[in-house]
Amino acid sequence: MCDVSARAMTIPRVSFVALILTASRVGLAQVPAAPPAPAEPTVPTVPALPPEPALPAAPAVVEPAPAPAAAAAASPAPPQQPPAPPAPPPTSALMNVVSKFTVQLYGFVELDMIHDSTQSFNEVAGDALIARPGTYGAEHSRMMFSVRNSRIGLRVGGPSTSDIKTSALIEMDFLGNQPSNPPATNEAAFFTNPTYRVRHAWMKLETPVVDVLAGQTWGLFGWQAYFDPASVQIQGLPGEVFTRPAQLRLSHTFKSEPVNLELAVAASRPPQRDGDAPDGQGGLRLMFNEWKGYRTVGSAGTSLDSAALGVSGAVRNFTVMEYSATPASSEHATGWALSFDALLPVVPASKEHHDNALTVTGSFATGTGNSDLYTGLSGGVGFPRITNPDGTTTAFTPNIDNGLVTYDAAGNLHTIDWSSYIFGAQYFLPFGHLWVSGNYSHMHSPNTDDFGAAPASVMTDSTFIDGNLFWDPLEGVRFGGEYAHFEQQYADKVKAKNERIQVSAFYIF
Repeated sequence: MCDVSARAMTIPRVSFVALILTASRVGLAQVPAAPPAPAEPTVPTVPALPPEPALPAAPAVVEPAPAPAAAAAASPAPPQQPPAPPAPPPTSALMNVVSKFTVQLYGFVELDMIHDSTQSFNEVAGDALIARPGTYGAEHSRMMFSVRNSRIGLRVGGPSTSDIKTSALIEMDFLGNQPSNPPATNEAAFFTNPTYRVRHAWMKLETPVVDVLAGQTWGLFGWQAYFDPASVQIQGLPGEVFTRPAQLRLSHTFKSEPVNLELAVAASRPPQRDGDAPDGQGGLRLMFNEWKGYRTVGSAGTSLDSAALGVSGAVRNFTVMEYSATPASSEHATGWALSFDALLPVVPASKEHHDNALTVTGSFATGTGNSDLYTGLSGGVGFPRITNPDGTTTAFTPNIDNGLVTYDAAGNLHTIDWSSYIFGAQYFLPFGHLWVSGNYSHMHSPNTDDFGAAPASVMTDSTFIDGNLFWDPLEGVRFGGEYAHFEQQYADKVKAKNERIQVSAFYIF
């Protein structure tokens, strides 16, 4: 960590005192000493304070006896004592002059070693489709070494008043979009020369009336990342609501000793820019201040947090070009989503004493036109080809991502439904700086195959289960291992499966 303001306060003070002392030494060295006078003591270069005087009338400073006229004429006057340097200004004044901002560096270095039983995923599995049985990808395994989830961030504290507190944060990792995924171009470049990307970039104003957050960060829907589980693999997990949209959020927390109640609304990046309206989100969260749970969010963030219950919702608009080879008009649809979330410390803990701490998390989400609220979820849903008058077909290229909506053969627009639940538990062993976690999720769509898609191409159900072991041998050093089972069912009832074993190392600062 680095504190820019602290450094700025120290440097001017030391430099000023050093300059004064240096100047005084130089001045004294340039003054010649007076020659000794006959039968008199040597004249000192700088008058010195004598011991306690024996005579009442003795002066505080003893002057040397006058030298003979010739010697006195040839000798310069003794130098005067240099004035004491002025007292440095108080620390707070220096801080205000030099900088009104504090900056804190944080992040972690991460190495992921991943083995998958199929060739279906990169490091982030999320809700991407598993290779269907009988295909090449389903019958062959994959091994990856990657540092792309390493992360670096800056927390900034800005000028504040008695009523307004300002802050900001920017955080980056290396999982950004690259020109092409392997093996289309160069697999070595994909993993060893990753692209920097923005995870969080926001500013916040906190006032007694309302808190204002503007920028990109965790979505209000699902009250992320407060209710997220612990896993070694990179989140979001299958069936886990996981988004970081650009947004403008207004919130207020009503505080009391036993509980805090937070209310919030947000205008977020829409799932479709041509929908011409922001994603509207709102939520309520109740936190129990005296009921604390010790837990890890993701793989690197361990903290002590209050038990909490949350509910949140989203409403979105879709405006899709008409189902035609030469579209001239649009079709409209409305999507929505609801999420219910809980964090419950079954065995409460404190930051200093968390042996045997047991914390559980749970989330249930449902909606329609909501696939973008998960990680990489499309379910295989696309758009049907257009049948031309001569019987040939033409690909339809819509102005929206796949998986949110689709057309039926008659040209009617439909939203795709998804419901999910995920439960997680983590237990801190009373020895060895060890803890374990496990997660289970399931998600279902009742209508992915209702609009003409081939049953073998779309997914209706997904199940995920994992177990994790974490070890902290030293402060800031963490190792983790995970076994995970992924299973998806296609609309024709065929099941695709993937087994993942992952070992990761972290240096957290």
